[in-house]
Amino acid sequence: MSARNFDYVIVGGGSAGCVLAARLSEDKDVSVLLVEAGGNDRHPLFHIPAGFAKMTKGIASWGWSTVPQRHLDGRVLWYTQAKVIGGGSTINAQVYTRGHSLDYDGWAQAGCTGWSFREVLPYFRKAEDNDTFDNEWHGKGGPLSVSRPGAPLPISEAFFKAAGEMGIPFCADLAGPDPQGVGYYQVSQKRRRRSSAARGYLKPALDRPNLSVMLSQSVLRVVVEKGRAIGIEIARDGAVDIIRAGREVILTAGAIGSPKLLLQSGIGPAAHIESVGLRVVHDLPGVGSNLQDHLDLCVICECTGDHTYDKYSKPHWAAFAGLRYTLFRDGPAASSLFETGGFWFVDRNAQSPDIQFHLGMGSGIEAGIAKLANAGVTLNTAYLRPRSRGTVRLSAKDPYAAPLIDPNYWDDPYDRQMSIEGLRLAREIMRQKSLVPYVLAERVPGPSCVNDDEFAQYAYRSAKTDHHPAGTCAMGTGTLAVVSPDLKLRGIDGLRVCDASIMPFLVSSNTNAPVIMIAEKAADMIRDRSAPMLSP
Repeated sequence: MSARNFDYVIVGGGSAGCVLAARLSEDKDVSVLLVEAGGNDRHPLFHIPAGFAKMTKGIASWGWSTVPQRHLDGRVLWYTQAKVIGGGSTINAQVYTRGHSLDYDGWAQAGCTGWSFREVLPYFRKAEDNDTFDNEWHGKGGPLSVSRPGAPLPISEAFFKAAGEMGIPFCADLAGPDPQGVGYYQVSQKRRRRSSAARGYLKPALDRPNLSVMLSQSVLRVVVEKGRAIGIEIARDGAVDIIRAGREVILTAGAIGSPKLLLQSGIGPAAHIESVGLRVVHDLPGVGSNLQDHLDLCVICECTGDHTYDKYSKPHWAAFAGLRYTLFRDGPAASSLFETGGFWFVDRNAQSPDIQFHLGMGSGIEAGIAKLANAGVTLNTAYLRPRSRGTVRLSAKDPYAAPLIDPNYWDDPYDRQMSIEGLRLAREIMRQKSLVPYVLAERVPGPSCVNDDEFAQYAYRSAKTDHHPAGTCAMGTGTLAVVSPDLKLRGIDGLRVCDASIMPFLVSSNTNAPVIMIAEKAADMIRDRSAPMLSP
């Protein structure tokens, strides 16, 4: 096998890239190269569940931000995008959800043949090694460990009861086909240690002689000759080099990285590509359009005592928590800090839940979120089906320049209305009788925030991404579709995209499990296999 020629070249070592590298290299007759711009995942914080709190503050991230948001009073939001092997699965809060079955049926109805819920379900099951469920919805024996939370606190049970007082039921399986209510999220962990795609999929495959992995390597462009992607261009040892792909180049760089690389390669809207001084290789208008994301608003309450993990942010308590985790694999460090939440309705005409809660075991857990002086608890809310659409564009010809990320939050006034209604609902839950022993008072946004304009002003100061960008290389059949339902790029042979960017509509949940499902399905399509059989 030549060091510069491979059958498959996969660009982006995130969740999808790790899955594809592992699955495609199962065929020992093909050679596979996985290229990742970030480094390895050896640091302990990547594996300790509570290490997530450090990740949104810049560790293993590209360091990008949004452009000023027109409908958030010009606010610039920090925009965490992973730069490490395993991608989002290495730095996320490990929440395992899939979205609603209607999400995927909606994809199929929009022309994405083969992507209905019943058709993608086998790939969710194939990926799972679930320690709780083994039924028609869940699987065992897969590479991704899915488990019950390792360190729940009593305030979580009080939250369930408080939601019940609002008419919101308990839901035992928030990753089922119709998740309605509140409960414990399952988490991508194994024995209270993060189960990332890098550890679950890639690591067991690294000894294969037909699989190569290149870390800390940026890709300058996809090389296209006569309408076919023949490889990638990289800068190495002070020179530009081409790595050739005999069969396919597969982009798995995420909803920001994949469109950015296509644009750098001259593939996308011709006028934009020309405006930054690049040569147009293929005019494909949809590249970098259709950006969707969940916007997060939160209620933060001061607790009546140490009912959450806030005190462990102090150095001596943090050291104690680390020692306890090392010795016993339990305690605060064993918690992903967002193990409780659920799905409910703010628009009663919605066919499925349209708001998601994440109950955070503290305050100031994520970048940009207020930290209380005393112990606090955070209830995050995100409207799940935003109508607003944004873009990813190049800021310059330089391939190392940060992209222009514009989620265009609240461009549609309906999104603003639903987000504020979700925040109101969260506030009411935190005021219920069952939480009185735990909650002293609401501190953020505070009781003085009453009307929609006041809530909007609060959002302008404090809203954040829920880290779920999608849709920028959308799958479909229309004029703005970037890939066909088999994930092949329209108009260029030998090139596919396989990550959250291909979602035509953002799923109504966290996105890591759906991305892993997409990659599992893509691997079978690339290898021309049929779907795995469902158990009877």
